[in-house]
Amino acid sequence: MLARHSGDYHWDAVPVLAYKEDGGRFKDVTRQVLFDGAPGLPCQMRYFEVSPGGHSSLEHHAHVHFVIIFRGEGDVLIGDAVHHVRERDALTIPAHHWHQFRATGETPLGFLCLVAAERDRPAVPTADDIEALKRLPGVKNFIRW
Repeated sequence: MLARHSGDYHWDAVPVLAYKEDGGRFKDVTRQVLFDGAPGLPCQMRYFEVSPGGHSSLEHHAHVHFVIIFRGEGDVLIGDAVHHVRERDALTIPAHHWHQFRATGETPLGFLCLVAAERDRPAVPTADDIEALKRLPGVKNFIRW
């Protein structure tokens, strides 16, 4: 299957979807599923786009994410540290690490995200988790909850 890039950070015949089906605490995020697995390659490749000032949900999973920043710049929480990211950076989000993306530039933060086809649902933080995260230097003012 060919998903031809249309030049505007969209791919022909690939729908732009809501970031999450079940609501949650995020702002101005979309997703596109570019690859939904195949025999011998049980993974999913998605493209997410966070509008300027937007953010993904704060969550963690039992599975790993591999991310390549495709467009723009922003900040990402991985575990207990916030990192600035920009186009062409690559990062791994280990299992059970809190993570959240924020677009900080004037253009959207777009990133490709590779995950296993079979994976767990995200775990969201409890009030105790939020308090623990707020005690970490640099994280308190970053997280959006």
